[in-house]
Amino acid sequence: MQAFEKLGSFYLGKRYDPAVGVTDDVIVYDARDLTTHAVCVGMTGSGKTGLCLSLLEEAAIDGIPAIAIDPKGDLANLLLTFPDLRPSDFQPWLPQGEAARRGQSTEEHARDVAELWRKGLADWGQDGERIRRMRETTEFAVYTPGSSSGRPISLLRSLRAPPPALLDDTDALRDRVSSAVSGLLTLVGIEPDPVRSREHILLSTLLDRAWRGGQDLEMAELIRLIQHPPMDRVGVIDLDTFFPANDRFALAMTINNLLASPGFAAWMEGEPLDAGRLLWDEHGRPRISILSIAHLSDTERMFFVTMLLDEVLSWVRTQPGSSSLRAILYMDEVFGFFPPVSNPPSKTPMLTLLKQARAFGLGVVLATQNPVDLDYKGLSNAGTWFLGRLQTERDKLRVLDGLESAASNAGGFDRKAADEALSGLPGRVFLLHNVHDDGPVLMHTRWALSYLRGPMTRDEIRRIGGETKRIIEGDTSHSLSAEPAPAARRTEAIDERPLVPPGVTERFAVARLGSEGRRTYRPGLLGRVRLHYVNVRRGIDEWADLTLIGPAGATANATWEEAVRLDDEPGLESAPAPGFGFETLPAKTARKETIAAARKALADWAYRNAVLTLWSCGALGAWSEPGESDAAFRVRVAHLARERRDRAVEKLRIKYAPKLRAIEKRLQTAEQRLGREQSQYEQQRMQTAISLGATVLGAVLGRKMTGVRSVGRATAAARGASRVSRERDDIARAQESIETVLADRSDLEREMETATESIRTQHDPTALTIEAVEIRSRKADITAAEPVLVWVPMGEDADGLTRRLM
Repeated sequence: MQAFEKLGSFYLGKRYDPAVGVTDDVIVYDARDLTTHAVCVGMTGSGKTGLCLSLLEEAAIDGIPAIAIDPKGDLANLLLTFPDLRPSDFQPWLPQGEAARRGQSTEEHARDVAELWRKGLADWGQDGERIRRMRETTEFAVYTPGSSSGRPISLLRSLRAPPPALLDDTDALRDRVSSAVSGLLTLVGIEPDPVRSREHILLSTLLDRAWRGGQDLEMAELIRLIQHPPMDRVGVIDLDTFFPANDRFALAMTINNLLASPGFAAWMEGEPLDAGRLLWDEHGRPRISILSIAHLSDTERMFFVTMLLDEVLSWVRTQPGSSSLRAILYMDEVFGFFPPVSNPPSKTPMLTLLKQARAFGLGVVLATQNPVDLDYKGLSNAGTWFLGRLQTERDKLRVLDGLESAASNAGGFDRKAADEALSGLPGRVFLLHNVHDDGPVLMHTRWALSYLRGPMTRDEIRRIGGETKRIIEGDTSHSLSAEPAPAARRTEAIDERPLVPPGVTERFAVARLGSEGRRTYRPGLLGRVRLHYVNVRRGIDEWADLTLIGPAGATANATWEEAVRLDDEPGLESAPAPGFGFETLPAKTARKETIAAARKALADWAYRNAVLTLWSCGALGAWSEPGESDAAFRVRVAHLARERRDRAVEKLRIKYAPKLRAIEKRLQTAEQRLGREQSQYEQQRMQTAISLGATVLGAVLGRKMTGVRSVGRATAAARGASRVSRERDDIARAQESIETVLADRSDLEREMETATESIRTQHDPTALTIEAVEIRSRKADITAAEPVLVWVPMGEDADGLTRRLM
């Protein structure tokens, strides 16, 4: 194992000495230190992007997921990872025109780049296998809000209600409402003042009421509520006095015009904005999600970043406390989003994350090349600073002020030394100041595993594997969800509403999404069933409600076998919406006896199919909670394994610390002894040389050597030579003693590495075995309500697919 491949540690580079350059002293950063957040500052060309991408690469190797906000387009380089390092891998991604500027063919330039990367990795002790391990451990994905270049992500479909943990926190809910409304108003060009802006106050009131009731507020519903608010007063003032109806209509039209804009169609499509889905895939595999926003306008960026930070903050507050690093939130170029004086919508949730996220294992990393535009009071919560080459003396002084403020709580900051270290830094060299270490060090960043080719365009993001297909809400495999819509396969629609006999309950599902093509109602049966799961051994006593829609016209059993399970209770109305046709209603469906048979069949189906699945991990003795998915449980046990790993490593460090200190003390003593012996040897050699020289000089000058004095001088010279020989032997013994101590230290280090590798194997999250345990509902406790004949709104989209509009 390489010296830098340590558990829970990120290999970032090597120590740098201005006198000699890069040393062999490896810099590994303890991942747990990132829970106290980090700041990276450096001008263009300082190597800031390479350092931050290397940090994300290390997180990926260790299985730590991350959400990375990318305002410039550089972070998509994380997907340019080529384990085989073949020229053909690099060739499609070479910057356009670069080969011609070098006077080379594209193939020649690709060979040079591949060789450069191979050599660069080797110089830093890395290779293609490390790239392969990173890719196998973690998924990388690029999202492009407001665009289909990468994976689309939906923001404007709805304003989702926060989780219960946040709803119970009054202050947190108020902040979430305020920042969401501020972001929306910024998007439509209205100054978001929470105190003076009546638009902000009205929208905040509407959003607060909906969320406290656990309701996701659709944008269409928000527009309706602006015109017809569900309250008569705002504060103590009459509603129409506070915000006249005509003015409310103007606000509703402003928001509606934004939604109706063709350029905003992409904001309505894609995966929902969900921090959990951004951090882990559907199988619980960690994910590095890159949110590319370079293509957005300034107001759109502010809106998106605010909504994203709010979502991350909501997710954080649902997590259990942890001292281990659970995930990373990284923002490249935070300029404009966290300024020192003004208060944009993004600032409040960012500041809250810096203050609170550390307790839940989320590390926030902010990078910028504009140090003047940072709120250093907020950054006093950051425990790690990476400081690279700066543009001006003013930038350096501003950074020193901020660093001094941040370090004031921890103490030990030497401003003069930091000033000297920052002066004249070369590229890729950073001053690393970590409050968890003894003092700052100069560090030269390692070679990145990813091919750093510069900002990527939307077309390049699409090429690299961004998901461009339309994400259709619902189960697209079922007839009630989607089907190919060529004319030959269409179900014939009629304009008249079919008659339903008395005694059969009929409802119309509310259409929540629009459609430009033909819109029809399709008949189905809506079933509701209550289930009771009991397992005394596991302490399970859980009631659950299940809602599903099955197709009309099938047998009672087939209706529920082909049914679509709904996550939420659908909105139902007693009358159809205008503009809809009707598909044919099978005669047997609208019979009371059919409905009764369907109710019995629903109870039977639920007993056979609606099982409660629990997940267990025997190695950790962990069980999932009712309703917790396989992926969510895998994420939880992976972090549990990481926490146990970190505790085991810490115990190992504590165990071996006295032994290491004892060896270091022995080494220091042996080195001091060697120094003394060498000094004594030099002194004795000098004295002997002088004595011998005097004897030889006497002989040369013809002095008599038979006298007592001459004989004594010769004898002294002989004894001196003997002492020199003994001193030389003492030096040899001292050197042997040092070699013995060094051998003992090597043995101890190997012993520690063996123990560490054992911990790695024992607590490897990827090696955990997860087993499913199914629990059936008590048959006697199953209660099926009478099914309802429901008309499901269907619409034809631009791709010719017919999909549910609910």
